[in-house]
Order: sequence, then structure tokens, then C-alpha cells
Amino acid sequence: MNLTALIMAGGLGTRMKIKCEKPLIKIMGKPMLQWIVEAVKKSKAASRIIVAVSKNTPKTAKEALKLSIETIETPGEGYINDYQYAIKKLKLKKVLILPSDLPLINSETIREIVDYYAASNKPALSVMIPLKLFKKLNLTPEYIFNVNGVLVSPVGVNIVDGEMINEAFIEQKVLILDKVELAVNVNTIEDLKVAAQFLYKKENF
Repeated sequence: MNLTALIMAGGLGTRMKIKCEKPLIKIMGKPMLQWIVEAVKKSKAASRIIVAVSKNTPKTAKEALKLSIETIETPGEGYINDYQYAIKKLKLKKVLILPSDLPLINSETIREIVDYYAASNKPALSVMIPLKLFKKLNLTPEYIFNVNGVLVSPVGVNIVDGEMINEAFIEQKVLILDKVELAVNVNTIEDLKVAAQFLYKKENF
């Protein structure tokens, strides 16, 4: 399957309350964006990687170029609007959409998600995490849904057939994964501390 990874990095990140563009916040000396780019490359799941930036993140655009990753400037009008814009503008087909504030995600999980999508025979996939995992980590999800009796929250990781992006409704499969690396979405300083703790353990033990 020919897949493009689209890393979303155009948001303001106002909840962090620091001046640094959120994708460039360093954890263990490495920007969050770089952690994600490296995980995608190691997974070998995508033949192309694109970072979607906006007027809010000009330094992130420069960092992506330093990492030899192509960029597209989006309107900066929100996660969904921006990835739809990028997919339409670049006429992308199968697209793995990843947030730039998910630094714990690893190559094995990316590969698992892509393989699940390939076997699903659906045009779209949304990855979600059980609410119980957020509670275990003392994290607060932004959105909560009930999927077949299980309370879950989306993590912003999706796969979509870009040829259907203009459709009013796209049938999707939901993949629920009980994985810490998908639950730690860095939106606040507290989230950042949790991510740093887990990355330190991962890299040193």
C-alpha cells in the first residue's frame, strides 16, 4: 500500500503557555516533531512524509526542512480543516494523519495501525484510546465517545483515502488501542512532564 504520512504541526499550542512553537518543544534534547518523524521512518509504513505547517509555526517549517522533510503551509484553521486542505491541495491518496504532539508513538504501533487499516477494507480509520487508560495516567482527554459500550477518546491518528475527502460521509473503522504511547498527547506542561518521564524510561531501561 502506497501511503503518505501527514504530520500536523500548524496549531498555536496556546495551552502550553510558552513561547516555543509546540512541535519544537524538546524532550530529552530532541524536538517532538523529530521523535515522530523518526518513528515514521523506522516503521517503513510510509513512502512519503509531509509536515503540515501554518503561519503559526514558521520555525517548525524550517526544522522540517533541516530534517529533509517536505512541508505544506495550511490555513491554520484547525486540525481537521488543515489536513483536509493538505490532502486536497496535494491530491494525496492513502494518508496516515499524525499529530505533532504525540512524541511517544513508536514504529511498532504505527506499523500495527497501518496493517489494521490495510486489512479493514474501509476507506478510513480512527485510532482511539480507552478512557480507563487516561484515568490511570491522570490525564484528561478532550473528547469522549462510546464505542460499542467502551468509553474512548480519539488521539488524532487517522488513515483516510484522500480520493474520498470531499464525500459528506466516509465509512470508517475504529481501532481501540490500550497503549500509553498514544495516550500522552502533549497539550500542557503536565502532559510534557509525563511524556518526558516515559521517554526517559524507554531510552534508558
